[in-house]
Amino acid sequence: MRLVIGMVALSACSAMAAGLQGGSGLVPPESLTTWAPGVRGIPVRTTVCATVNAATYGHGRDEASAGIQAAINGCPEGRVVQLSAGTFTVNNYVRIGKGITLRGAGPRVTIVQKTNQTAEQEQIFIVGPSRWPHIDETSAVNLTADALQGARSVTVADAAGFAPGQFVKLDEDDYTTATWMDLPSRLSEASPQILATDRIVWPIHNPRQSGDLPLPGGLSWHSRAGRPLAEIKEVTAVNGNTITFSTPVHITYTTAKLAQLVRYTGAANAHVRDAGVEDMTLTGGSDGNLSFSSAAYSWAKNIECTQYGNPCVDIRHGFRLEIRDSYIHDTIHPYPGGGGYALSLQQGTSELLIENNIIMGANKLIVARSAGAGSVVGYNYLDNAFIGNYPGWMEVGLNGSHMVGSHHMLFEGNLSFNYDSDDTWGGALAMTVFRNHLTGRRRDYPNQSNVRAAGLMFGSWWHTFAGNVLGEPGRMDGWIYEDPGDGTYGHSTSKWGQRFTVWKLGYAPGAWHQGPDPKVRSTVVREGNFDYLTNTVKWDSEPQALPASLYLTEKPAFFGDLPWPWVDPTATTKVRTLPARARFERAMPSAVTGLRVHVP
Repeated sequence: MRLVIGMVALSACSAMAAGLQGGSGLVPPESLTTWAPGVRGIPVRTTVCATVNAATYGHGRDEASAGIQAAINGCPEGRVVQLSAGTFTVNNYVRIGKGITLRGAGPRVTIVQKTNQTAEQEQIFIVGPSRWPHIDETSAVNLTADALQGARSVTVADAAGFAPGQFVKLDEDDYTTATWMDLPSRLSEASPQILATDRIVWPIHNPRQSGDLPLPGGLSWHSRAGRPLAEIKEVTAVNGNTITFSTPVHITYTTAKLAQLVRYTGAANAHVRDAGVEDMTLTGGSDGNLSFSSAAYSWAKNIECTQYGNPCVDIRHGFRLEIRDSYIHDTIHPYPGGGGYALSLQQGTSELLIENNIIMGANKLIVARSAGAGSVVGYNYLDNAFIGNYPGWMEVGLNGSHMVGSHHMLFEGNLSFNYDSDDTWGGALAMTVFRNHLTGRRRDYPNQSNVRAAGLMFGSWWHTFAGNVLGEPGRMDGWIYEDPGDGTYGHSTSKWGQRFTVWKLGYAPGAWHQGPDPKVRSTVVREGNFDYLTNTVKWDSEPQALPASLYLTEKPAFFGDLPWPWVDPTATTKVRTLPARARFERAMPSAVTGLRVHVP
């Protein structure tokens, strides 16, 4: 275990200074960054440039796509396109390609539906320059020196074409620079090797195994080919071959791994700024309901997103976006494979804020696929992730994984049945899990298999768990504190048991006969976490004061009169009230009007 001394400052900027400039702190330097995500103040727009009435389209009887698109196209920047109360049918996606707000009269008051799911695999709304924006590979330029974590500028071989105001991608090659790494020992068979660098572990084995990442296509599923370690940056200055960004670099990118900077060029690919979707229900999208594709400083606020295929809210190539105060739930396809995810980050999406939402009823609630740098998942209620044909299996809940390369996300103040980082397509790294309540129990499904409050699968390195509360009072009979994966709780064909466990670190669900990942165990930091099995607070180092937040400087307004922080492992009362959970328990006039749910 790593010795950590001292106290993290309340402000994220102070934490950054302490962690990256030689000071000590709660979060070790390799996991620490500046967390200052999102729009940082969604504009309150009041000037309506056009109103689209549901009655004009028969309250859902007639196709409304063209009418809504025309209103958006004719609206000046900074104004509002207002959708009336009622139902709109949008069977051809509508694109928001400028900085306007598309606003309804409220969730379940304004309903935008797609009714031709089987005929057209499309979203309902797209915020971005086109449906499928992409990076310009011909613009890639090599770095001439490492881009250091915490730095705000990089030097490149040739800065021609780069200019202030652009959004660019910074990445490195962790595929051609990888080598074969030995896996932990297995029962009754020789262990294969796995392809890895010092930070990235690919789901590619030697010899190849069933379920390995398909080559070469899988290398570019969610990133540039073989370059999953990435982040989006905003250019603020170009001086010679030095390019300066608006925010610090979140992880070091090295010339030894062929680090590059690459641009988005052309009107179909350059980022759309300052666009928002507010106050409506979206339902029935066959390729998700809402997509942010090459968007920056944009948002979804107070929406309901439901009855979808593919990610309900899908974010690609995004920078400083915000998803807040919303209810994302109930996929039509609750199975692995991408069709049943509630919220997805991919293609280097960075500095996203996901705050004060209810997210439930999906196969996976959040996935981060080669994305997430500097993002915060804060104060959300996440529950009822499940597999449609295997409801007893406890899926991952709170997480920033599901494709190799995701890094430096903060998970603070959430309520979820667990935190885990899956290894299906490679692990995530340098995540921080702070002041969450991880119950170890889904509310509406049998909790039978792979039940844990906190887990890390193979290849998820440099995770910090601090100030969390694990389990539930009076519900820990039959639990164990930790399964070491050495056969203690296993049997003749498995090194791992099936006991309910507070901690499960370094396991691989596709290889129960394999021992734990030693690097997961040597890099994990656990400080000040309370669990209801042992009824104690445990520290890797000496007890220390816990800051109120790692990204907020004051109590957030949505807590109102409720106490904050609501999770305090060192207090007599460990957990209090999370606003998102309270919304779910009552009629919820803001996020889901009229829905009343009893929570046992």
